Amino acid sequence: MNVDVLTQTVIACPVRVVSAYATDPSNAPHWYVNIQSVEWKSPPPLTLGSQVEFVATFLGRTLRYTYEFTELVPGERVVMHTKQGPFPMETTYTWERAPSDATSMTLRNRGQPTGFSKLMAPLMKAAMRRANRKDLAKLKTILESQPG
Repeated sequence: MNVDVLTQTVIACPVRVVSAYATDPSNAPHWYVNIQSVEWKSPPPLTLGSQVEFVATFLGRTLRYTYEFTELVPGERVVMHTKQGPFPMETTYTWERAPSDATSMTLRNRGQPTGFSKLMAPLMKAAMRRANRKDLAKLKTILESQPG
């Protein structure tokens, strides 16, 4: 079973503000509820091919995984992949201008679990959907509360 979770929100900030904040991996622990820390494996700033290690908790487990950024279209789309572990993952962010200079942002996680993770796919999908909703809500709160 493939896991494919797509979550969307509208943030009352311009695309350039939302995309700049969300694309910076150093901000991830502030708006991702499950990410504890980030370590750059290649020197910042973020470029195509950059690698960043994340430490997260998910379903009661601590996970370490390294994402490689495979697509960077400033203000439009970011795609990152991880290949290691029992659940290789692709994460995509997209941004589009919404009315009143707001931003429609999507967060998509998809992957093909293997081994024991394959049996847990339905549970993982539901947990990812809940986490993604919380993540985007937290991002919205952070960005909308910033001055000007």
